[in-house]
Amino acid sequence: MVKKAKSQAKPEEQSEKSLVRVPEEYAFRCHDGSIFRDLKELADGLFTMSDEVFVYHVNSDRNDFSNWVKNVLKDEKLANDLATTSVKMQASWWVANRLAFLTDKLV
Repeated sequence: MVKKAKSQAKPEEQSEKSLVRVPEEYAFRCHDGSIFRDLKELADGLFTMSDEVFVYHVNSDRNDFSNWVKNVLKDEKLANDLATTSVKMQASWWVANRLAFLTDKLV
């Protein structure tokens, strides 16, 4: 039996889904009180957050940013990238680059 390949979202459809501002009940509530409602806010927040706050959310027990990106923003690629790091600057770089890539696809 031949299995069908999963259909992939078109880049512009993925862009729209990942860049959407989520309703308040799905916003990411950071340990320091910051709230992220979209990929842009996450990118800005990761860039400026303290190492202590980052480690609270990303450690050997969990990766809250990866989970939120996967489950709320529905961006599997970025979620997988974030899941592989425990370094704030690497996570910040991935989010900023993904944001730039997706934004470019909308133009």
